[in-house]
Amino acid sequence: MGSSSNTFASKAQRHPGPPLWLLAILYTVLFNAGLYPVTAFAGKPYWPGPWETPPVILSYFQTHAGPVLTCMFLQFGATICLGLFTVATVSRLRFLGSESAGPWIALFGGLLTVFDGVAACFAGWTMIHPAVLPNSSVVLGLYYLAFAFGGPGFSVPMGLLIAGIAIPSLMQRLLPRWLVVFGLVLAVTGELSWLHLVIPGALFLIPLTRFPGFLWLIAVGFLLPKTSQAQYRGVTAVQPAAA
Repeated sequence: MGSSSNTFASKAQRHPGPPLWLLAILYTVLFNAGLYPVTAFAGKPYWPGPWETPPVILSYFQTHAGPVLTCMFLQFGATICLGLFTVATVSRLRFLGSESAGPWIALFGGLLTVFDGVAACFAGWTMIHPAVLPNSSVVLGLYYLAFAFGGPGFSVPMGLLIAGIAIPSLMQRLLPRWLVVFGLVLAVTGELSWLHLVIPGALFLIPLTRFPGFLWLIAVGFLLPKTSQAQYRGVTAVQPAAA
């Protein structure tokens, strides 16, 4: 008689996507390169904070359009890298078997961070346009709008992106526990930065989310597994014995 036997074997499958570590590093390098010409490190007057008086803010942008344009150009590129990192990471989490809401929360948070970052860059670019600079009230309005997009508009959704990656990774043991805990602390910090809208003193929560977040994303890029073990069924036919 003929018969067949079913066998199960494990086959490693590799996620078909860009290297996450490269996207995270590009995001970090481009963003911080954009910061350099508008900070004190460049040895020049630096980007004024929202606590400065209107004359100080106006004077800076009316006399430093070049460094501001360089900043907006580089940070726009950085934001695109963050968007690619977001969708590639969500795709990998799904590939690794995450069926929870976490990856979709990460997708929402990451894309909202990207949208707000792009909006901040475009507001900054518009602010230094020669046709806009003479209009003090318009420049001030665009400045505060750019700060809102790039401040709490960055840190709150970034917290969601980090939490959406960290929690599924904890459930499936995809990342080291220390990295997950670090991510959850950053996520909470990001959500608490929402308070800056009503409590100006909470401003420090925004850079506390942003700068350690660079390191966290790079670590995720290196440590999130690239392969999963897929089970497949093989059918082995057994020929009938000779009579």
